[in-house]
Amino acid sequence: MREITIIIADDHPIVRQGLRQAIESENGLKILAEAANGQEALKAIMEHQPQIVILDIDMPELDGFEVARFARENNPETEIIFLTILRDEIMFNEAIDIGAKGYVLKQSALEEIINCVKTVARSQYYSSPSLTTFLINRQRRSLNLSQEKPTIKDLTRSEKLILKMIADDKTTKEIADELCISPTTVEKHRANICRKLDLKGSYALLKFALTHKSELH
Repeated sequence: MREITIIIADDHPIVRQGLRQAIESENGLKILAEAANGQEALKAIMEHQPQIVILDIDMPELDGFEVARFARENNPETEIIFLTILRDEIMFNEAIDIGAKGYVLKQSALEEIINCVKTVARSQYYSSPSLTTFLINRQRRSLNLSQEKPTIKDLTRSEKLILKMIADDKTTKEIADELCISPTTVEKHRANICRKLDLKGSYALLKFALTHKSELH
């Protein structure tokens, strides 16, 4: 079984020592380096290219979020676990938006870190159980946004037909001739489709039509 390689970045030596002891007590986990600030963390990530980096959010020189953004851009295969003492929902959502797979409160880190590392190594998400409410709230917001976002279902039958013909690369004049309507009417339909789907510009309309061509019957 391949070892899971890890870098720990935290400006508190006692925290790093505790995490190291917990992680090294488990077979199959290997710590490649430690870092005491954001700059050291960046250097270690680029040098060692670990499978996982454990980042304290609040670090000197560069905070954990800045380090994570750099890592995601330059070494996207490295998964990120954030450590924090703050039970803050805004911070939690920012961490997930950056691309973190793990989010652990420091108060329970020694008990949770092994399970978190193994879960994240499988490309799954892990957060401290006490933060379950944050996850539920995030899922709820995502569901509400998807329900509110305009879709093809919001179009009339005529608009769907015209969108299908746009996907077939037909011009306004060709659509007008085929449907026996004026080009002006076609343009009005196109404008209504863009308004309903919140599309800006003719290229956006064509791109949407091509992307959703299979849904247009």
